[in-house]
Amino acid sequence: MVRAELPDRARCVIVGGGVGGASLAYHLAKLGWDDVILLERSQLTSGSTFHSAGLVGQLRGSVSLTKMMMHSVELYRRLGEESEFDPGWVECGGIRLASSEERMEELRRQAGWAKTFGLPLELISAEEAKELFPLMSTDGVLGAAWLPTDGYIDPAQLTYALADGARQGGCRIFTSTRVNGIEVRDGHVRGVRTDKGYVEAEVVVDAGGMYAAEIARLAGVRVPLIPMSHQYLVTQPLDAVREARESAKVWSSFGIQERPNLNHTRGHLPTLRDPDLLVYYREDGDGLVMGGYERRSEPAFLPLGPSRVEAIPADFNGRLLEEGWERFEEITENSKRRVPAMEEITVTKLINGPEAFTPDNEFCLGETEVGGFFVCAGFCAHGLAGAGGIGKVVAEWIAEGEPSLDLWHMDIRRFGAQYRSPAYTHARIKETYETYYDIRYPHHERRAGRPLRISPANLWHRDHEAAFGEKSGWERVNWYERNAASGDEQLRPRGWAGRNWSPAIGAEHRAAREAVAIFDESSFAKLEIEGPGAADFLEGLCDNRVARGAGQITYTQMLNQRGGIECDFTVARLAEDRFSIVTGTAFGNHDREWMRRHLPEDGSVRVDDVTSQWACFGIWGPRAREVLQPLTPQVLGNEAFPYMSVRETTVGNVPVRMLRVTYVGELGWEIYCPTEYGLGLWRALWEAGQPHGIVAGGYRAIDSLRLEKGYRVWGADITPDENPYEGGVGFCVKLDKDGGFIGREAVAAVKEGGLRSRLRCLTLEDQRSIALGNEPVRVDGEIVGRVTTGGYGYTVERSIAYAYLPADQAEPGTPIEVEIFGHWVEGEVATEPLFDPQGERVRA
Repeated sequence: MVRAELPDRARCVIVGGGVGGASLAYHLAKLGWDDVILLERSQLTSGSTFHSAGLVGQLRGSVSLTKMMMHSVELYRRLGEESEFDPGWVECGGIRLASSEERMEELRRQAGWAKTFGLPLELISAEEAKELFPLMSTDGVLGAAWLPTDGYIDPAQLTYALADGARQGGCRIFTSTRVNGIEVRDGHVRGVRTDKGYVEAEVVVDAGGMYAAEIARLAGVRVPLIPMSHQYLVTQPLDAVREARESAKVWSSFGIQERPNLNHTRGHLPTLRDPDLLVYYREDGDGLVMGGYERRSEPAFLPLGPSRVEAIPADFNGRLLEEGWERFEEITENSKRRVPAMEEITVTKLINGPEAFTPDNEFCLGETEVGGFFVCAGFCAHGLAGAGGIGKVVAEWIAEGEPSLDLWHMDIRRFGAQYRSPAYTHARIKETYETYYDIRYPHHERRAGRPLRISPANLWHRDHEAAFGEKSGWERVNWYERNAASGDEQLRPRGWAGRNWSPAIGAEHRAAREAVAIFDESSFAKLEIEGPGAADFLEGLCDNRVARGAGQITYTQMLNQRGGIECDFTVARLAEDRFSIVTGTAFGNHDREWMRRHLPEDGSVRVDDVTSQWACFGIWGPRAREVLQPLTPQVLGNEAFPYMSVRETTVGNVPVRMLRVTYVGELGWEIYCPTEYGLGLWRALWEAGQPHGIVAGGYRAIDSLRLEKGYRVWGADITPDENPYEGGVGFCVKLDKDGGFIGREAVAAVKEGGLRSRLRCLTLEDQRSIALGNEPVRVDGEIVGRVTTGGYGYTVERSIAYAYLPADQAEPGTPIEVEIFGHWVEGEVATEPLFDPQGERVRA
C-alpha cells in the first residue's frame, strides 16, 4: 500500500524504485533498519528495470562480484516463499559457446576458476550444447561451458517481491514522489527535498539507475555513468521453440548419466550466449528473447547545452527509445547463424531501453565524498543478476560502516578527477560497451581517451620506443621495445600469458639485478598528512608505529574493523607535524578517502593529494650508488643515509626528496622532484648512468622483480578480506602500541586463535606455464585455494604464483598443483622470499 503522508524524517532515504533500490531496502530491513523510506519519481520499475532481459549469470571477472551473483541466486530461490509475489525465477541453466580457439581457452580458464567457488560449471561439447538447446547450429562451435544454476528472472516481479519484503521489515515506499534537492551541510548529507515536502535523513542513497548522475549532482557529487541505448527483440511463439523445449526435456530425462547436472534443464531451454557472435538468447514462453552488444553504440540521450551532460526528459518514465533496426542489423544477422529459426521469426517488439553503463563496466557503489550520501547504481545491463548481492553489500556498508567483501573495483571513489569530463566519460563507456563480449587478455590496455595524464619524461619515453600501458588515466611504460634484443624470446610464456609480452621485460629485470635500472614512477599516488594532530591520527589508523623520528620511513597497513587490510603503503615522517604517504597509482583515491573518513572533527589534521606536484623516478641495482653519488652533495653511505630513510637534497641542479626504499629488492632510491624539474632530472640520471650500463625499465619488469622478493600487491595478494597475519605482513603489526589502532582487536583475536589460511609462494615445475590469477590450487587432489598473482622470475628462473592455502597445508615443500587452462601444473610451496632472503642487497 502506498502511504500518502511523507514523514518529516527517516534514518535512511533511498531514491529510486528500481530493482537496486528495492533490494537495498529489503536487505536494510533484514539488518533491522525499520526507519527507511524509498522514494520513486513514478512507479516501481519504471526506469531501466522494467525492460531488462532478465538473464542471471554467476561466474564473473572478480571474486567479490561472483560471490554477489551467487548470493542473488540463493535469494531468488527463496524469495517466493517469503512474499506473495513470485519473483519468476527460472533456474534453467546457462550455456556459453566458444566459436574460436581463443574463446575455448577462456572457457577452460573459467572452468578452473569456477571450481574454487564450488560452482558446478563444466565444459561440454558442441553436440551436448545442442542437445540442451536444440535450436542452435553447431557450425563453428568448438565447445561450451554449462552452468546449471544460472537462469533468468522476471524483473518487475523480482522488484515487487523485494519491495514486499522491505515493507514487511518496516520500510515505507512512496511512489510518484520526485526528489528535486539534496541538502548537504558541513560535508554531510542532511536530507532531501521532494515535490511532497522535506525529509531529514542521516543517510541518503542514490539508487536512481539511469537518473543516478542527475540525482548525485543535487548533492554536488559526480557519478560517471551514461544511459546507453541497449536493444533486444522478443519474438512471437514459434513451433520450433515448442519442439526444442520438448526435445530438450526428453533428452534430459534420458540423458547421459555421467552428466547429471544437465537434468536441470527439464521443462525449460537454458539461456545461451555466443560472445564471438555478440548475441544472447533466452526463452520467452514459446518464443525467444534475443539481444547483444553492438559494435556501434549510442548514448540513449544526446548531451544538451555547454555542460555536455545527458539530459533525460523529466517525463521519461516507463518508456522506451525509438527502435534502432539499422544499428541492430549486425546482431540480427549473427543471431541467424547460431539459431537458424531466427530466419522465420515474427518480431513482437524490438526493445530499445536506456541502460546505465560505467567507464569500466563495474557497478558504482558506496559512500561518496559527501558523508552519508551513498550510491547504488551503474548496473551496466547486469543489474538483475547482481541485484541481490548489491543490496546485501550496500546495506552492510550503510549499517556497519564497511562492506563484508572487497569492493574497491566497484567503489564510487575509484574514479579520478578526469571523469568529471562528460566527453572522457563517454569515450570510456563507449569503448566498454562496444567490447563487452571481447576476451580480456592479461595486461589488456584500454584505448579511449588516451593519452591524458603524462609524466614530464613522457616524450623521452616515446623517443626511446616505450610500450605504454595506462592506469587511472596515467600513461605508464610497460617496457621499452629497444631492450627486446637483449632479452630471450624462448622465455615467452605459453598461451595467454605470452600475449602483450616482450623479451624486453627480462632484459630490464636483469639490468636491475646485475647493474642499474631506472623507472618512471610519477604515477604513484602521493598524499601528505599535516597538522598538530597528524602523528596521533596516523598512529590510530596504522598497524605499525609510524610516528618515529623525522626522516624515517615505515612500511605499514591500515585495517578495517574486521582486521582486513584497507591500505598498504609507506609512511615517511618529514617533520614533527608532517607526513608523506606513497601508495599505488590506482589506490590514491581509496586511501585518501579512507583517511578522510576518520579525520578528527577539530580540524587538527589535513589530508592532501599532491600526486600531480611531484615526479618520481626509481633507480635501483648494485651500481645505483655509483650513479647517484657524483650528482648529489648528500652522502649516500649506509650511516648517513640508511635503508628506510628520507633526505631533502639536490640531484644535479634539481631540488629533490630522496627515499631509500625499494619495490624490487635492490639497493636504490625513489627520487621525487617538483614536476617542472622532472624531465631535467630524468636526463641527468640517464646520462650519469651511461658509464655504468644503465637500462630504462617499465612496470612489467618491476612486477617480475617484486614477485621474486615476495612483495605484496594490495587488491590482489592482500585485500580488505584478509588480515596481515594471513597475508604475510604480520611483522608490521604492533599490538602493544599505545592507544591501539582500528582493527587491533580483530587481529589480536586472529593471532591468539590461529590462522585459517596463509598467503604462500608457489613455484611451478614448468617455467613457461604462468598463472594469471584466480587459478585453482589443489593439494592431495583437493582444491584448497586460488592464485592471487603470478608471473615469471627471471633471476630465479621459475614460474611463481601466490595463493592462500589452509594453514595446515601451507608448509614449504608441500607439493601443489595449479590448473592453468585445463592442465594441472605441478609445483610446491616455496620458502620466501625466493631472492635475497636475508635482505642484504637492499641494505648494501
